[in-house]
Amino acid sequence: RMALLLLSLGLSIIAAQEFNPRAVVQRNYNMARISGVWYSIFMASDDLNRIKENGDLRVFVRNIEHLKNGSLKFDFEFMVQGECVAVVVVCEKTEKNGEYSINYEGENTVAVSETDYRLFITFHLQNFRNGTETHALALYARVPQLEPAFLSRFEETCKKYGLGPQNIVDLTNEGRPRCSQTEQEPGQGGDGRCSCP
Repeated sequence: RMALLLLSLGLSIIAAQEFNPRAVVQRNYNMARISGVWYSIFMASDDLNRIKENGDLRVFVRNIEHLKNGSLKFDFEFMVQGECVAVVVVCEKTEKNGEYSINYEGENTVAVSETDYRLFITFHLQNFRNGTETHALALYARVPQLEPAFLSRFEETCKKYGLGPQNIVDLTNEGRPRCSQTEQEPGQGGDGRCSCP
């Protein structure tokens, strides 16, 4: 009986991570529902140098918090000269639902492209720096890995912005910053995510 219980629990966990197109929201976002722990899964950009290793837009999300004033607080990690650095940024709410602005490496608009709140969210970043416009997309998940259907969906979303599979970087394995995975922050479990000093 125990084996059957464990099998059914395992199957329900697997089923819970399946992509459900009917659950996808593409407007009228309830931004309070996106608060919590997230993992970087994929990024895409029309300037790959900015999202490849040591790129200024290559960030690893840890947490997103919807603030009382409507802004979004992102808790990120990124690599600086081989060191893992934790940074918190606040994106200010604009007049559009699901859209935010921030000054970082130029002027930026960050907008939710789509989400199901429960498993994934895709953000579109538009960066203006020194007269150049860069587009980047980021797929974040509530779990460290997603099934292949999410990559297919992300590729479709990228096409809307003129980005193909060659513009996509996988951040789930080789893309993780080489931070100490043995040191844990207070209150954080051994989930294999980076812990910055």
